[in-house]
Amino acid sequence: MRENGFRAEEIDTSKPHPARIYDYLLGGKDNYEVDREAGERLIAAAPEARIGVRANRAFLNRAVRHVIGTGVRQILDIGTGLPTSPNVHETALEVAPDIRVAYVDNDPIVNTHAGALLSADGTTSIVLADLRDPRAILDDPDVRAVIDFDEPVALLLVAVIHFLTEADKPEEIVATLRDALAPGSHLILSHATGDFADRAGAAAVYSKATASMNLRTRTEVERFFDGFELIEPGVAQVPFWRPDAPPPPRSEEIGFYGGVARKIS
Repeated sequence: MRENGFRAEEIDTSKPHPARIYDYLLGGKDNYEVDREAGERLIAAAPEARIGVRANRAFLNRAVRHVIGTGVRQILDIGTGLPTSPNVHETALEVAPDIRVAYVDNDPIVNTHAGALLSADGTTSIVLADLRDPRAILDDPDVRAVIDFDEPVALLLVAVIHFLTEADKPEEIVATLRDALAPGSHLILSHATGDFADRAGAAAVYSKATASMNLRTRTEVERFFDGFELIEPGVAQVPFWRPDAPPPPRSEEIGFYGGVARKIS
């Protein structure tokens, strides 16, 4: 496996990082003061922020259970973020014991912490790579050691595409990943939106982070599912995507869309 260590100079603690802000909002400890300050500004601009990230995480868990329940046994989780219990492979293992997971993130801290998730039997890997270069992810030997692209894969793009600008050509990035997937694969995607409340102030917090946040409408989010067949209820606010419990408070304000879709051919 690839060496999971990193040099101190690789970690930029002068700017907040989206993965570490997200960790702070979830109540984690793997963040710096600059991330906590950004998190508090985010909460001030969007009071439901903590509820929203937890609802997004709950959506992820429900979606993973659904997809694994269809028979998919491989997961490519891009933009995985810092480890949070339950982690994706833990949720998947609740449904099936023969899961293989490749985690991908561009933050060296995530790469190091997620190294603890690596299984001794080689069924998980962690790769330091950037979504902006999808071909490099698909060709990475540590991804290929775990993922067989001739078999169905669950592709996770959860709370990550909104950190791509239009100049990054996000639809082309998703299409490149989609085209590498076998029929029967699934896309699990969530994305921040300002459709339910004015969240320009929340997005502005990320203007001083290592990646900007780019809010998109439902129609714009739906385009990322081109080439897939959306399953019911389609693209929905994350608390209302196949809920298994009463929605949390302020659910109508939660600015995350989520959806799951299957690749037919």
